[in-house]
Amino acid sequence: MLYVVTGPPGAGKSTWIQAHAKAQDIVIDLDRMALAMAGPGADHHAHSDVLLKVVHRARFAALNEAYQHLETTDVYLIHTQPSAKALAKYKRLKAKVIVVDPGEAIVRQRVQAMRQPGMEAVVTRWYRQQRRRPAHAVTVQASRNW
Repeated sequence: MLYVVTGPPGAGKSTWIQAHAKAQDIVIDLDRMALAMAGPGADHHAHSDVLLKVVHRARFAALNEAYQHLETTDVYLIHTQPSAKALAKYKRLKAKVIVVDPGEAIVRQRVQAMRQPGMEAVVTRWYRQQRRRPAHAVTVQASRNW
């Protein structure tokens, strides 16, 4: 089964996956991949353009391979703001879309405290896009601790 975990920056997507995925499952998380590929002491959320290029290619390859194993392995994918095209693909793959959203006020507080200033614009775009959220998405109200 493919689980597409979406939500604004700072919502608790990674934490939700930690609470639900098992050791034998596959987790595709751009931030975790970037941290694994970055040098010692790298920031968990601030990545250089070159690193992001490498990580995006690795993510693409990982997804293509993971899709081949959905019958036998659960795959958890973090995709903050999937496009209509991506959502259509996930629907064809019979994915379960999980929306992690503790609420805009909590998200904005977390982003201000823990993320780069540019993430505030991503939060704004994410909440605007939510009005067009697919009907098959399941919204999870994450706790304040996530």
